[in-house]
Amino acid sequence: MTRAKPFAIPKREVWEAFKRVKANQGAAGVDGQSIEEFESRLSANLYKLWNRLSSGSYMPQPVRRVDIPKANGGTRPLGIPTVADRIAQEVVRRRLEPSLEPIFHADSYGYRPKRSAVDAIRVARQRCWRSDWVLDIDIKGFFDSIDHELLLRAVCKHTDCAWVRLYIERWLKAPAMLDNGKLVARERGTPQGGVISPLLANLFLHYAFDIWIEREMPGILFERYADDIICHCQTEREALRLWRAVDERFAACGLVLHPQKTKLVYCKDTNRKGEYGCISFDFLGYTFRPRLAKWRGGLYGVSFLPAASPTALKDIRRTLRNWGLQRRSDKVLHDLARMFNPCIRGWIGYYSHFYKSALYSTMRRIDAHVLRWAARKFKRFRQRPRDARAWLARLVRAQPELFAHWPLLYGRGRTLGAV
Repeated sequence: MTRAKPFAIPKREVWEAFKRVKANQGAAGVDGQSIEEFESRLSANLYKLWNRLSSGSYMPQPVRRVDIPKANGGTRPLGIPTVADRIAQEVVRRRLEPSLEPIFHADSYGYRPKRSAVDAIRVARQRCWRSDWVLDIDIKGFFDSIDHELLLRAVCKHTDCAWVRLYIERWLKAPAMLDNGKLVARERGTPQGGVISPLLANLFLHYAFDIWIEREMPGILFERYADDIICHCQTEREALRLWRAVDERFAACGLVLHPQKTKLVYCKDTNRKGEYGCISFDFLGYTFRPRLAKWRGGLYGVSFLPAASPTALKDIRRTLRNWGLQRRSDKVLHDLARMFNPCIRGWIGYYSHFYKSALYSTMRRIDAHVLRWAARKFKRFRQRPRDARAWLARLVRAQPELFAHWPLLYGRGRTLGAV
């Protein structure tokens, strides 16, 4: 007689979780096993994982810690679980998310189905038009600061599933492994890079911030994308009062506001008078600040608007240089377009939603690299750059969608211009 497993986890759930993890790809964990290597013995590996999850004997391996450079010169610690652990986390996420999603706040956008960063930016833009002040909240080391006891209490409030509770607690306590093999115990936080971490982060901030501010300061509107939070206030006095209240609330939850990055911003435009020191903030790769805009009736004025941030544009230009497009003279132009268009479409798809002209000069860098490629590949262009530009202009007219950025730059009869 076969003994029943303590936890009834369908094998189908493990299979569906694997498909999601495979689609997301990702690096190997501490065991060095890639997704391709895991898939080479897929049936055996999935059965082993299901058996351990169902029997309660599943124990996660340490999380591989990688320090990712930040734009400001610091680093962000990223925790990379093994492939098997990512699949197990996806099983739990699929079980827990349906019970959490209905209770999450309407102004929480991060890592939620049918919501996106662009949605958050769009709402923030509209609210900046209606409110004079913004409190730009930055939580110092949020993912590394989450209080385990408070988080587990929130998890238990929304599920009575024993194996969900058990495995979340084990993941939270799993140590981190440094590059030198040293294990570091984790008493707080959830590793940024884990499959389950975004959902747990949203749950923590749902109680630490979302429903707290709705209860204590019902007139304050906000947008939150994971730990990126923007609050809208009518007056400077109201914003300063909110700042003090948020600081106290987060301290009670074991969180700390970043003293340099948290700031008060005046949403300056044509109709808002007064001079203030801070009139811009960054949110999800966009910089909000006063910009010249065309109003109704053909008039021009200054509006408080988002556009691709200088940091984001600098990152794009760095990526362009790393492509080494101009050195790929062994390729034909259609090959280059096929290689790089997915990335270009991604940039345009995200950063062209608002004030897309901010992208133009950076996208023209691609054409500058194409001209250098042409000069290397075709001898007739090496001493005659004007001929190369004329060739590129003819190509744009003949095949206006060859490169993904050409419709953005040269649509509606716009010419090649300065490259």
